[in-house]
Formats: sequence, structure tokens, C-alpha cells
Amino acid sequence: MSLFEKIFNYQIVSRLDESGAFATTSQERVWLKSMLADSAATEAFTPSTLDKLRQLLADDEPLEADGSLREKAGVPTASVYHPLLRELRSILRTRSGICMTYKLRNGRLHERMCGFPYKLEFSMVKKEWSLLWYNRRHRAFMSTKLSNIVTVTEEEILPEEAEKFTQRILGILESRKEQGIIEIIPVYNGEMSRILYAFSCFEKEVEYDQEADTYRITLTFQADECEYVLSKIRFLGKRVKVVQGSRLISRMKETTAKALARYEEE
Repeated sequence: MSLFEKIFNYQIVSRLDESGAFATTSQERVWLKSMLADSAATEAFTPSTLDKLRQLLADDEPLEADGSLREKAGVPTASVYHPLLRELRSILRTRSGICMTYKLRNGRLHERMCGFPYKLEFSMVKKEWSLLWYNRRHRAFMSTKLSNIVTVTEEEILPEEAEKFTQRILGILESRKEQGIIEIIPVYNGEMSRILYAFSCFEKEVEYDQEADTYRITLTFQADECEYVLSKIRFLGKRVKVVQGSRLISRMKETTAKALARYEEE
């Protein structure tokens, strides 16, 4: 694509954004129509929204595999949509408080716990939703799986209270942040896009040392995400090296020692 084509496309997209319009491709429309045929669609959308989407896509053909795709050794998958999602999203939009009853791992119930919801989070590994919220009674930032929530009700709070709780949550998250610097081995500079994609879900800054022809990526992440960062570093193998971040370096040395120990001669 030439420079003029990129500028022209950017102008079109900018004008669409300003007008509130959203452009879709034929492939996206076919995919959406196929997804609306799934049973989870009736739970994910209100009846009016679902009818409107189906009417808009009435002239599009659904995705047809025609038996050319076959899944082998598949396992039963649970729906990624949870009935509480719609209700909690509505509460998050209005910046209201919540009062909920939820169960712990040992089966005990915590009843009528008042709090302020911050964010809904989905785990790609565990395929489950969690609610990040501030517990007003214990003054603690918590994460609760939606599957463990028994009941939840909305509670009105003043805008000033909502802002106070939001700032308190942001302060807690800021205090839990850690940093690490990942250096890319120069011979693998050509794989920069792949390496950056591996760290795409983290805050990062990239610096380039022209004399050494070396890129360094400064990652910022939550303390409880350290193991996930390490899994990405191990996945990239010899392409990268941790040069700063005591916890990351210590865990990588520990992993290396355990791996080498398996090949020691008895």
C-alpha cells in the first residue's frame, strides 16, 4: 500500500469515527450472523437488540462449512457468557455500588457485602469471568469469579463516593505494579513484531540503542501477573534476555537450574 493510499484510508476512518458510523466487512457480517445463531446469543443480547441485528443481517448468507471442517479429540466447552454479565455491565456504566453474596472455596458464604465494582475480567486460560471490586467493609481490592456470586443488587452511591473509590482502587493497582526490562538479542531484531505481540497485553516502552543495535522493552505489570510474564519470556526462548527485574531474573534462573538438573549425569 502506498503512502497516499494510507493517508486516504486514514481520512475515511477518521470521518467515520467522527460521525459515529462503523464500517464492517462482508466476512465480519457473515461471522456475526453465524454467532447470532448460537444459543448464547439469546442470553448475551436483549430481545430488541437481537431482533435488530438479525434484521440488519437478513440479506447476508450464514457461514457454511459444508462438512469440510472436522474437529477431532474435542472436549465439551462451556459457554463463555455468564448471566450476570449484562447486569454487572449496567452497574459499571452507571458507576453505582453493589451489595452481593458470594461463596468462598471452602463453601462458606459471605452475605450482603457492600462494595464498588471496578472492572469485569475474562481469563483466556480458565475461560471464566471475574469481577474486580472494592470491598467497602474491609477496604480491600478483590477479585471474585462470577460463578461464585450467588446474588448481586445495585446500590445508589453519590458521584463523589464513586470517584473516591475509583481513586483508591487506582492507588492500590499502582502500588502493585512491577517492572522488568527485556533485551532482544540483536540477531533476532527481525522478529520484533512477533516479540512485541507476545507482550501486547502489558504496558511497555521500547528503546533502541543504535550503537549496539539492541532493542530493550520495559514492561510494567501487576505483581500477580509475574508468572504470566515469565511464560511469555520462556515461550520466546533465546530471542530475549531479562536484564532488569530482580524477581523475573530470580525465577528465570530457578527455571534454568531445574531444567539443567534433569540432564545431569548420575
